[in-house]
Amino acid sequence: MFGAAGRLCRSFTGLPKSNFFLNKSKFFSSATVVKRVGTHNGKFHCDEALACFMIRCTDRFSGAQIIRTRDPEVLETLDAVLDVGGIYDPTRDRYDHHQAGFEEIFSNGFRTKLSSAGLVYKHYGEDIIAKEIKLDCSHPNVKQLYIAIYKNFIEAIDAIDNGIREYNTKKSPKYINNTDLSSRVNRLNLNYLDTDQSIERENMAFQQAMALSGSELLESIHFHAKSWLPARSIVKDSIMARKDVDSSGEIMVLSRSCPWKLHIFELEEEMKIGSSIKYVIYQDDRSQKWRVQAVAVSPGKFESRKPLPSSWRGLNDEELSKVAGISDCTFVHSSGFIGGNRNYEGVLSMARTSLVTS
Repeated sequence: MFGAAGRLCRSFTGLPKSNFFLNKSKFFSSATVVKRVGTHNGKFHCDEALACFMIRCTDRFSGAQIIRTRDPEVLETLDAVLDVGGIYDPTRDRYDHHQAGFEEIFSNGFRTKLSSAGLVYKHYGEDIIAKEIKLDCSHPNVKQLYIAIYKNFIEAIDAIDNGIREYNTKKSPKYINNTDLSSRVNRLNLNYLDTDQSIERENMAFQQAMALSGSELLESIHFHAKSWLPARSIVKDSIMARKDVDSSGEIMVLSRSCPWKLHIFELEEEMKIGSSIKYVIYQDDRSQKWRVQAVAVSPGKFESRKPLPSSWRGLNDEELSKVAGISDCTFVHSSGFIGGNRNYEGVLSMARTSLVTS
């Protein structure tokens, strides 16, 4: 069901309930489990579910018991404690973020206060990534993926758990989004109307939360390793070669179609070229026709830096070709953010004409 995450999760779901989850001061020793990891009992959140999953992905805590309790005497005896206990001390594997004065961040340019997930990721994320994609921790790809996965996956979990809004505004959102991972994990908690509110059922629900959050983490790791990272190289090479396409440097051609919007803004900043690129040209993998797409003003925005000419928008085929004065045009979207042509020379002409058309 969960792919790689499912294989990891199955390593603990077969354990007896009393051996995997312990509450209060009930202890059951096990010759097969060396480490014991604690988190709080009661209602759970995405951050500690993911933190528990991540720490068990490490060699140091592989196969560890998860002990759900708030009893400080029990917590003191454990090998690691996550999201409870009021202590952040990585030398003792204590990863709580609720105590007064806690302001730990991931660094690397990020400013979001960490949750227990971010804390575990900060100290073990590179090890987890290296192990999952079978590279040495010192490989430069591991560091690049470590930062990218924090930005695109972990940071949102930290922010939501710490009550940090996505936008600096007091205005109400235009719509409600409860499809994020934190919301879905929250819905795994026992329904208040359920007659069975037992510790066993609560712990089973927590197992589900670990499996769900863990599966998405591993999916993110593999996506970034297998798709995001190769695409970044394609986009970077295309940016470097853009003046060979057009002397303006405002048009770039991808050597192959890839998710370029994930990278172009970061690379422009990294390469210190400003927001000069206006159009990206690529060949459509399915139709083999060519596309020209206007670059957005910033990540997550629909507004283009320079949309295709207004006189072209919403037109197709011969009508578009006649108005544009360029043969073999196929379409231009009504918003002007994308257009097409049957061949490379035609789509390049569309981009060049657009640059000088108001």
